[in-house]
Amino acid sequence: MMTVKNIWASASVAWLALSLVVGGGGCRRETATQAAARTVMDANGQPVAITDVSRVVAAGGSVTEIVYALGAEAALVGCDASSLYPEAAAKLPQVGYVRALSAEGVLSLRPSLVLTLPEAGPPDALAQLRASGTPVLIVPSETSLEGVKRKIRAIAQALDRQAQGEELVRRLDVDLAAARNYLDGCPEKPKVMFIYARGQGVAQVAGRDTAAAEMIRLAGGVSAFDFEGYKPLTAEAAVAAAPDVILLSSRGLESSGGVAGVLAMPGVKQTPAGRNQRIVAMDDLLLLGFGPRAGQGVLELARLLHPAK
Repeated sequence: MMTVKNIWASASVAWLALSLVVGGGGCRRETATQAAARTVMDANGQPVAITDVSRVVAAGGSVTEIVYALGAEAALVGCDASSLYPEAAAKLPQVGYVRALSAEGVLSLRPSLVLTLPEAGPPDALAQLRASGTPVLIVPSETSLEGVKRKIRAIAQALDRQAQGEELVRRLDVDLAAARNYLDGCPEKPKVMFIYARGQGVAQVAGRDTAAAEMIRLAGGVSAFDFEGYKPLTAEAAVAAAPDVILLSSRGLESSGGVAGVLAMPGVKQTPAGRNQRIVAMDDLLLLGFGPRAGQGVLELARLLHPAK
């Protein structure tokens, strides 16, 4: 027969065994993030083994935004300077800019995983991170709606949040449907000149194969330029393009000195947009990030380009 003393002794042994499993007695604690080992293919088709997502560094504004949208922000220990949304991201330790990462800064945060974009660099910094044994996952980042979905799904798989990722994709489709519904009955396609500005005197305009041009197309507009990439803004180019609308990011507009500063740029006053002061701006990541809010961005831009609807 079990006595009270024997029962207490048995319970004590059981508690000690449980303590050893979950981290007592100096043993390693096994967590759900460590147990869910998996391999994810990166944007270059290379397999990346992921065993622990308890300490994540995100480099790239859309990457950080997706981590938050998946509800995995508790794992974030750092991000880069382009991570502007949500506001909480600004409170995290910074590791430089996505194109100019500090390997030492990243490693000082003891990351178990780095999530970033194809444009991340410099190459030496990425090589140093990989040499340290830190998994670095380069996620897809095409400037298209299907590219957004691939990006969401890659990050969701890496963080073992596939169900949440599919919900984000579903919400993106709902937002896009709302944008398409708004554009129904809008036959006119205004010509739009996107200006990338960072301070007075620093201005470039977007051509094809850019995030700005794709967003303009999706929102029922036409990009004012057909060259590839970005080129410096000149008076001759602005006047020849004759845009109906001039578009900037919110930070770009602010750094240029507002509408008055944009009107002072080369050739702008001589364009239809300048004469009518049709100068509009949107949140940087909402406009150019191609992240989980891309559908909302398309709808907002459609309303700016077609305000009379």
